Amino acid sequence: MKTALVTGGAGFLGSHLCDYLLAKGMKVICMDNFITGSRNNIKHLMGSKNFRLIENDATKKIKIEGDIDYILHFASPASPVDFDRLPVEIAMTNSVGTLNMLDLAKEKKAVLLFASTSECYGDPEVNPQPETYNGNVNTTGVRSCYDESKRFAEALIMAYHRAYKADVRIVRIFNTYGPRMRKNDGRVVPSFINQALEGKPITVFGDGSQTRSFCYVDDEVEGIYRLLMSKEIYPTNIGNPNEVSVTDFAEKVIQLTGSRSRVIFKPLPEHDPKVRKPDISKARKLLKWEPKISLDEGLKRTVEYFRSVK
Repeated sequence: MKTALVTGGAGFLGSHLCDYLLAKGMKVICMDNFITGSRNNIKHLMGSKNFRLIENDATKKIKIEGDIDYILHFASPASPVDFDRLPVEIAMTNSVGTLNMLDLAKEKKAVLLFASTSECYGDPEVNPQPETYNGNVNTTGVRSCYDESKRFAEALIMAYHRAYKADVRIVRIFNTYGPRMRKNDGRVVPSFINQALEGKPITVFGDGSQTRSFCYVDDEVEGIYRLLMSKEIYPTNIGNPNEVSVTDFAEKVIQLTGSRSRVIFKPLPEHDPKVRKPDISKARKLLKWEPKISLDEGLKRTVEYFRSVK
């Protein structure tokens, strides 16, 4: 039986990965410091003989007894509200935390998969964004704690691969949504859904013409797993290439929730990307993967989740 360590395993994506890997017959070690993760996301797993929780910060060195076959490093806070609230923690998790996970992977002879981000492309001048695009980023802006630390982590991972033959994977994750997202995490999906459910105005930043591409969490996790099982060491986009404007997305949320909310507009935050759409040609060819769940279906499931949480 293989063993996987998931850092940030009590977070939105991390907890879904824990579910998926357990279902694949693995033992799962979930590591989280609960700075943004939630015990509610993993409480259904606590009775499983193949699940173990370690409360630890990825920036702290840790010794783990026994074999580890896979390390999935998903520990970093990733929401816009966190960029102001936790900038140092984000930067350190993606730099020192990644270093620690690389050293652990080296010790255990484990595959390391790193959760990188579409934010590596910054406010792109190319649309859609292929993995070969080097990005248009600001190294000192308010988002730099996140996007620049992710870019550094990619560089560090490739340095370890070249210097120590580390077996690595890098997934560039595009906007992912679904159950277990934090209600107040600042991203458009939970923000719009909860504003609609509460009958509040839906806040669109900018003129609403900026675009996003939303991938349902089940599709995202399937793509991540396929990348983990591949031999591809270079960054791979996993996301949904169906692009939608933020205004159209807001209207869709209003329709699906049956809300009477109206859309209001506020100034666009600094360096907020105008477009975001993955080129998934590589994932289609290499992993035989593409998303299957429509935006309407994924949103229905997500709305149901947010109706159930207080």
